[in-house]
Amino acid sequence: MGVSDVRHVRVFAVVALSFLIVALPACDGEGSGEAATPSEPAPEVTTPAGDDASMPPANEAPAALLTAEDYDPSRFDETSTTIDNQWFPMQPGTQWIYKGSTKEGKDRVHHRVVFTVTDLTKVIDGVRTLVIWDQDFTEGELVETELALFAQDTEGNIWHFGQYPEEYEDGKFDKAPAWVAGFEGARTGITMKADPELGTPDYSQGFAPPPINWIDRARVYKVGEQTCVPYDCFENVLVTEEFEVDKPDAFQLKFYAPGVGNVRVGWRGAEEKERERLVLVDVVQLDGDAMAQVRAEASALDERGYTRAEGSWGRTPPLEPL
Repeated sequence: MGVSDVRHVRVFAVVALSFLIVALPACDGEGSGEAATPSEPAPEVTTPAGDDASMPPANEAPAALLTAEDYDPSRFDETSTTIDNQWFPMQPGTQWIYKGSTKEGKDRVHHRVVFTVTDLTKVIDGVRTLVIWDQDFTEGELVETELALFAQDTEGNIWHFGQYPEEYEDGKFDKAPAWVAGFEGARTGITMKADPELGTPDYSQGFAPPPINWIDRARVYKVGEQTCVPYDCFENVLVTEEFEVDKPDAFQLKFYAPGVGNVRVGWRGAEEKERERLVLVDVVQLDGDAMAQVRAEASALDERGYTRAEGSWGRTPPLEPL
């Protein structure tokens, strides 16, 4: 869910197709068949008070801090796909469902995202990564479907190894701005640190040069916060802000509840036409049939990547079962 295209959240990132919707509570007015425009109005999601405050002054940084430049495949072992970081746990078969809105021009439109942890893997630079399937709908229409690659090192830090997104306009394929670490100048970045601390320097979430131009960075914005979303209320919430260095007044806020993950997406800074807000409305554990469908859809997406992103995704090995 990169800030490079704020319209799409990478939650970490990541709206279900019809076969998944069947398994979910009927909270969106949707049933089987093609995704439909929800009957309820797009919720105007707001962030807790104080989120427009200035960044707190940085504390003195610890002597040794993990940075993206510290990436080394030797940091990972055979447990790299066991992602149990308390701030962003990714258990295969878990699906997070988000609802909210985004601005397109002067209009605020309904936005819905589903972030699904598959039981598929892909090896990048000798590291076995876990594959996430992220889908994004605007007003019921699929605008992006994506595979993203994550792995956890032996210290509990989560790293982002790349992604293959397909973007759609008016229901038709538009482009696939993929990037994978190690190809075409792209580099691995940090998604979540094992022990995020307030006042520590910002860090790269991955890098890909133009034309992809993935230059997202993040830092800890607040700790010990409280927030309520339709799914539940949470305490001891970690808030990070993601940004690009050449956009000094545009910060995407992400709220992480311990043991749950990302529960809210908000905004700090100036108005932008695609400013997005999301809240967690449900967490679903998919059954065997639903997971089989997830594997089939993810595998089809992976195969398309070999022809639509030949220089990056097309140079990676095929998906493998966990």
